[in-house]
Amino acid sequence: MNNIRIALREVIPNRLRTTYRNQWPNLTQSRFYPRATSFPDYFQNPIFRKEDQAKLIENNELTKLAAVPVKPPAAYETSSVYHDVLVDKVINHVMKMGNKQLARSLVEKAFENIKRKQIERYHLASTPEDKAKILLNPKDVLHRAVENCKPLLQLLPIKRGGITYQVPGPITEKRSLFLAVKWLLDASNDKERTVHFPEQFAWELLDAANNTGKVVKRKQDLHRLCEANRAYAHYRWQ
Repeated sequence: MNNIRIALREVIPNRLRTTYRNQWPNLTQSRFYPRATSFPDYFQNPIFRKEDQAKLIENNELTKLAAVPVKPPAAYETSSVYHDVLVDKVINHVMKMGNKQLARSLVEKAFENIKRKQIERYHLASTPEDKAKILLNPKDVLHRAVENCKPLLQLLPIKRGGITYQVPGPITEKRSLFLAVKWLLDASNDKERTVHFPEQFAWELLDAANNTGKVVKRKQDLHRLCEANRAYAHYRWQ
């Protein structure tokens, strides 16, 4: 009996993941249940973001979903204008040992440092063109930094004839987003003892938003390595 329960726990979440990926490809708001739920497989996850609802209205797909049963939204899923999916994802990556309140306070302090530095740069700028280039919203800085840090290729270890080759290949959007956030946090943690995490994280985000810094260099090194190993690209199909 226990073996049957373990098998069900392993099979049902995978089936839910496959169904969700095929029908709702929005990666930043994906929600997977860690174990079997009382909802059948044909129940869809809720679309709670107003931007996604507007896209459905423009594509005339909202009427198709009118009769589709929907699962109830989670506690953190809201359509508030202050809700940002990427910020929540970064907070979850910063969180350790389930202390989410501490992780949220660290990210908010980093945003406060970004706001102070950007306002200082804004007042020091001499021309209106230079002032227009400065992002004053910390969330916009985060989005641009993550976008600049996303890799476009990855190296896959493939073994052929007893030799393991590092084969370049395309990377999925979900994996690219994960690596961008992970590299930013790794660069923030690799600091001196006297520098606190919010200050270092703010500097890393500002550097990445300007397309400079250690994380952008790490992405470029990965692309350069993929370019050097392009002779092994044919191993992906063998």
